Amino acid sequence: MATLQEILEVHVSRGTAPGIIGVDGAPDGAIEIVTAGDLRADAIVRIQSMTKPVLAVAALRLVQAGRVDLDDPVQTWLPELADRRVLRTTTSPLEDTVPAETPITVRHLLTNMSGYGVMTEPGPLQEAMAANRTEAGQEPVRLGADDWLAALGELPLAFQPGEGWRYHHSFGILGILLSRLVGGDLAGHLASDLFDPLGMVDSGHTVPLLKAHRLPAAHRHHVTGGLVEVEPAAGGFSVAPAPFDVSHSELVSTASDYAAFARMLAAGGRHEDEEFLAPDLLAQMRSDQVPPAVKTPESFFPGFWEGAGWGFGVMMQTDGPHAGRYGWSGGLGTDFYIDPDGSFRIVLTQVEMGAEIMGLLGDVTR
Repeated sequence: MATLQEILEVHVSRGTAPGIIGVDGAPDGAIEIVTAGDLRADAIVRIQSMTKPVLAVAALRLVQAGRVDLDDPVQTWLPELADRRVLRTTTSPLEDTVPAETPITVRHLLTNMSGYGVMTEPGPLQEAMAANRTEAGQEPVRLGADDWLAALGELPLAFQPGEGWRYHHSFGILGILLSRLVGGDLAGHLASDLFDPLGMVDSGHTVPLLKAHRLPAAHRHHVTGGLVEVEPAAGGFSVAPAPFDVSHSELVSTASDYAAFARMLAAGGRHEDEEFLAPDLLAQMRSDQVPPAVKTPESFFPGFWEGAGWGFGVMMQTDGPHAGRYGWSGGLGTDFYIDPDGSFRIVLTQVEMGAEIMGLLGDVTR
C-alpha cells in the first residue's frame, strides 16, 4: 500500500495539482502533515464546503449551551423566512405554489432539508436563482448576507421543509442565523467559541493582509488540458477586508487548524480531556438524518446516495467496507474523513473538483 506522501507525490507529478497537503491523524491523537509540490504546510487555503461541518459544530455548541433548540423555527431570528410558499413541483412556475405546512427549523438547515438549495433540474426556480444572484457555484458570493437572504426570501421553496434534500443554501442561511443569534458578530463568535479553544489560529472568513502571502492561487483544469488560474495568490475575495457581511460565505483554514478540528471530532467531541461537543449531539451529527424517500436521484448528483447518508454538515458511509466513516469535501479540491477507530485524513489542494481531483481523493480514501 502506498503511503499518503507517495500518493500526493504521484498526483503532483501527474499534474493533478501544483501542490497538495495531506494530514494523517492517528487514534492516539498523533498528527502527521505531509506535502508535495509547491503548497507549503502552513498555506492558508479556501476550504469552501468543508465550512459546513464547522458551522454545524458552532450551531450544536449553541444548542448545547441552551441558546437555541434543533427544532426551533428559524423565522424567530430570520423573519425574511416566515410564511413560506412552496412550489407545487420542483419545476413548476414560480406562481404555482402552496403554503408551507411547517416552518423551517434549525434541524432542517443542518440536514439540507430546508426547501432551499441547488436546483439540479432546469426550470423557473433555477432560472430565478441565477437572475437574483443566489445560485451556488465556484465563484464567491455576490451579495452581502442580508441582501442574499432577502433575495432568497423572495423565492418559493422547492419542497415542503423536511420533505426533500437540496445542497448548499441551508448552510448559508445557517451562517446568517448564527450571526443573528450571537448579536451580529459571527466572526468574533467563531473565534472565541471554536477557533481559539481548539487552537485554530489561521481560520476565518478572510486572510489578514499580513498573512496574505500564505494564500496560494486557485486553479481549475482546462478542458484541453493544463491548469488555469481562477484566483490569484495573495489576493482575491478571500483577503481581508471582506467587501460586505460574509456570514453566509465560506472559510479559509490550514492543515494544522483543520486537523485540530478533526481531532476533536475523532476523539468523541473531546478536546484536552474536556467535553467540547456533547456525545449525543456528536452522535446525531455523524448519523444519517435523511429518510430513504428523500434520497432521490435529482436531489444531487447520480450515485450520491449509494451507501451514503447525511447528518449535520457531513456525509457518512452507511454500509460497505468503510461503514461509519464520515466527513465532507470542498469545491477547491479539499476533503476530510474520520473513521470509527478515531483515525482521520485531510487532503488540501486549491484546484476545482473534477475528474483529476476525484481520482486523488479516491486514491487517498482507499
